[in-house]
Amino acid sequence: MSEIKNTKSQIRLPIILALAISAGIWIGATFAEPKTDRNDLKAAIYKVQEIITYINRDYVDSVNTNELVEFGISKMLEKLDPHSSYIPARDAVAARSELEGAFDGIGVEFGIIRDTIYVVSPLTGGPSEKLGIQSGDQIIVVDGKTVAGTGITNNDVFKLLRGPNGSKVAVDIKRKSQKDLIRFDIIRDKIPQYSVNASYMVNDEIGYIKVTRFAATTYEEFKKAVVELKEQGMKKLVLDLQGNPGGYMGAAISMADEMLSNNALIVSQQGKLNRYNQKAYAVKKGNFEDGAVIVLINEGSASASEIVAGAIQDNDRGLIVGRRSFGKGLVQSPIDLSDGAELRLTIARYYTPTGRSIQKPYGKDQKYEMDFANRYEHGEFFSADSIKFNDSLKYETPAGRIVYGGGGIMPDYFVPLDTTMSSSYVNRLFNSNAGREFILDYLDTNKKKFDGMSFEEYYKKYQVSEEMLQSLIKLGESKKVKFEEKDFNKSKAYLKTVIKAQMGQSIYGENAFYKVINDINEVYLRAIMLFDEAEKLAFSPEKAD
Repeated sequence: MSEIKNTKSQIRLPIILALAISAGIWIGATFAEPKTDRNDLKAAIYKVQEIITYINRDYVDSVNTNELVEFGISKMLEKLDPHSSYIPARDAVAARSELEGAFDGIGVEFGIIRDTIYVVSPLTGGPSEKLGIQSGDQIIVVDGKTVAGTGITNNDVFKLLRGPNGSKVAVDIKRKSQKDLIRFDIIRDKIPQYSVNASYMVNDEIGYIKVTRFAATTYEEFKKAVVELKEQGMKKLVLDLQGNPGGYMGAAISMADEMLSNNALIVSQQGKLNRYNQKAYAVKKGNFEDGAVIVLINEGSASASEIVAGAIQDNDRGLIVGRRSFGKGLVQSPIDLSDGAELRLTIARYYTPTGRSIQKPYGKDQKYEMDFANRYEHGEFFSADSIKFNDSLKYETPAGRIVYGGGGIMPDYFVPLDTTMSSSYVNRLFNSNAGREFILDYLDTNKKKFDGMSFEEYYKKYQVSEEMLQSLIKLGESKKVKFEEKDFNKSKAYLKTVIKAQMGQSIYGENAFYKVINDINEVYLRAIMLFDEAEKLAFSPEKAD
């Protein structure tokens, strides 16, 4: 799970990791270090040094000491909590780029189909788009080395195509309309990663914003989306945080501040050290302090998502709709280590405005990683009645609504998971990559069909045909996905919607995908019907100045 962070500046902690023991270090057979208390830091470090040195010097086989130390660090952190983690230097840059909002590369969304790198779409403003690389192009050669038909993986692609800003990579591309490969010399550049994936008007008054993570640029993206939607007439907001795993605490606080007023408390945190005891309030004039708000969450909404949802719920600012959130109430600080690795250490617990800790239980007797499976087996995804709360963790909002701590944010309106449309056959079909391959091939041979077609026309009138479904079935069979008629008939409407959404994404962008797919999003559809209730909260007497 991504870490959360309470300021734009990283918290720097002094840390002693005296584990970098090289082959030249020698410790004699007799150690004169006196025995000390078992919790004494110096004694603990000395013990690790002893063991590593003996292994390096005397163990019967050759050992990679660094690998051994990194394994030991990871196992040591498992004794703390589920979210303290160690990221080796080789992975740290990629991990940071996930939260920094940008990375250096050539600027394409890609997929691996038939053991070949396909360009799903060039990213807007990136170097590949500027050079004329197109959706459906196949990357065959990179820097003189053939990469098609070699068993290439996603990680291999990242290593080949990402690199320092300003560096050059040569790619040879196969395009269906061209007989020969086309050479592109691409100068890598900073590629933005957007965390606000969609924002559009549902109708004349309701705006929708989808946020997929909380990165360094999330707040500015969110604020821009709010301003643009208000210019289009937005008076009510659906904020979709379903499946959002979290990220920077600062981004969550700023987002909540856009919707809260009157110095409302957003979140507080408490740690072992006083410098981690902080409270965040709504201090600026936000762009959406008036108007009804509904926040969508589910079991995949965690960390910073829960901070926003908790602040909106506890301040009676809006409704929470969906299913109980993940339950992560711990704050991690990213700590850069001397070799380029990163330690993400839990330094505090956070609390919602009513004082709730929403961290779900963990420890020796808690199967933390099995929580989703346990929720499913207990029926929680399908019935709110299966969720049991401890009365000792009961809290009350200013308007007298009852909320609970102890494991996630429980929505004001529960929406069960809808399993009536999907099926194992459709899941296997898409897991085989048949869906993506079919869409790329179909759009490549039917481009003229969509020339001049606006998205509104596509959304309202375009239909996925039976002929298209039969082609998809045959493609699946070529990938050893056996046709299951019963499952197919059950999921036909769902399948058509998913294909239409993914095709719309390729032609018109992310907004098109969410606009289409939300037609079968049961949480979204329920929320749209609840704005009368949300408006009662937004304009309640308690909100008057």
